[in-house]
Amino acid sequence: MKPRSVAVVGAAETTDLGVIPGMSQIQLHADAALNTLKDAGLRPSDIDGIATAGETPTTVAHYLGITPTWVDGTAVGGCSFMIHVRHAAAAINEGLCKTVLITHGESGKSRVGASPRPPFPASLAGQFEAPFGVMGPPTMFTVPVLRYMKTFRITEEQIAMVAVVQREWAARNPRATFKEPISVADVLKSRMIAYPFRILMCCLVTDGGGALILTSAERAKDFPQKPVYILGTGESVESPMISQMEDFTSSRAFRVSGKKAFDEAGIKHKDVDHLMIYDAFAHLPLYGLEDLGFCKPGEAAAFIGARNTAPGGKLPLNTNGGGL
Repeated sequence: MKPRSVAVVGAAETTDLGVIPGMSQIQLHADAALNTLKDAGLRPSDIDGIATAGETPTTVAHYLGITPTWVDGTAVGGCSFMIHVRHAAAAINEGLCKTVLITHGESGKSRVGASPRPPFPASLAGQFEAPFGVMGPPTMFTVPVLRYMKTFRITEEQIAMVAVVQREWAARNPRATFKEPISVADVLKSRMIAYPFRILMCCLVTDGGGALILTSAERAKDFPQKPVYILGTGESVESPMISQMEDFTSSRAFRVSGKKAFDEAGIKHKDVDHLMIYDAFAHLPLYGLEDLGFCKPGEAAAFIGARNTAPGGKLPLNTNGGGL
């Protein structure tokens, strides 16, 4: 993709965030979509591309009364919507559509009209991980994190520090669920989920959603909001089973997609002054910092511990508070 050829011209979240028992999953998608359309000064009829996960693009398009010429239902977990941005940019550049709406909605807490939670019995994880008593990501992610901790001599206190720093950022976000400061001791005293994860090391389970609208750079100047131009993108996947990661101390998908994004954007690490890394669990920002090349293997915990990613640090990380 040519840098700056596509821009984000609309962005919004659902009207409420946190616990929303009065709205189903598809309604959360729609609420986020309508708020984003308003932000961009558009109507549903102006949209000709739909991308989503959780719900199908067919369902979202029908619910909103949209007739698309391009759709994408790529679903690879929590980062699906980042991939949608890349696919949408490619579709716009190829002339397959002009204006793309990307939606997310999840009734994670209230479970109103929510999709069933995996693993499904016939899936690979259902066949080869679930029979051994694991209960999804909170138990399976303990395998790589324990190997990472042993290999690089990382302590529980250092893992806890990730959550402490991100809570500092959450305190600055008026829409964050938890804003009260926490200490390393607070994290380590919180309820054990699966060693070494305490509950404050695991992402929140909430209701809400968000949406984006993308269009070409040529059209972006005609929209009411200042456009955010896309410089570079990358994508990859690794395995549907955490037990089958190539290397328990590193994410191949991080490495492959990150290199592609940097190469496409034509930038270096020194050019980056703000970073957002998926943080379903507290160890993932460590993997991200290392696999994306901001830290050497095993050095991310000390980097965060030195407050480089905290407010006032040289590389602000997950400045909305992240999922933690």
